[in-house]
Amino acid sequence: MIVWSIANQKGGVGKTTTTVSLAGLLCERGARVLLVDTDPHASLTTYLNIDTETVSASLFDLFQLTDITESTVKPIVMPTAYEGIDIIPAHMSLATLDRVMGNRGGMGLILKKALLSIREHYDYVLIDCPPILGVMMVNALASSDRILIPVQTEFLAMKGLERMIRTLQIMQKSRSSPFKVCIVPTMYDKRTKASMQTLQELKTRYPEKVWASAIPIDTKFRDASLKHMPPSMYAKGSRGVFAYKTLLNYLRRLDQDDR
Repeated sequence: MIVWSIANQKGGVGKTTTTVSLAGLLCERGARVLLVDTDPHASLTTYLNIDTETVSASLFDLFQLTDITESTVKPIVMPTAYEGIDIIPAHMSLATLDRVMGNRGGMGLILKKALLSIREHYDYVLIDCPPILGVMMVNALASSDRILIPVQTEFLAMKGLERMIRTLQIMQKSRSSPFKVCIVPTMYDKRTKASMQTLQELKTRYPEKVWASAIPIDTKFRDASLKHMPPSMYAKGSRGVFAYKTLLNYLRRLDQDDR
């Protein structure tokens, strides 16, 4: 089981789109995929047309478990409309975890323990992270084999990336192995000077971490979200889906090289 977290301490950079796009492509290739929505705003859960107010259990309930085993975790996982893709949905109650349970011992490893308990059921786990550093992001990062950082190709997004890199450097001190990071340029518009300059700056400042290509602006992403469908299942031939296929091939090569 391979775990990827999609994280950035800035909103609106394409985290949920990246998560759903990769999940759809992995599913089409026969992989069993588990999505984990760690954002109290529940964008990923809502994208997949799941009503957060009517789910029988959510990620919040996972953090209430006194015993984390396969039998206690599996009931919190629910199927999506797409065979091969399951989800641990989010709920707005996640916003209270830092206040209610943030100082409890071992809080940062609960998600990792839960995923290990069901690892035989999935090939990939994709974790959609909130834009705020807290219990949820710490749990996601601690669970990850690789961290994908979507970065919108515009100047202000660079500041969010800098915060994210600093966060990883701080968390690195408590880890025995280094974080494996892949910066994913998103919302790239080759017609604008700002996009071109930002992409070049990413490659210059983070040459060993940044993916060499970029995810373009594509209206098909918005259309797919309105239909609650992974983009690859809605617009298979779109340029955005082609870019995510290229990214997925790159990530899988990285994972193979790590073995």
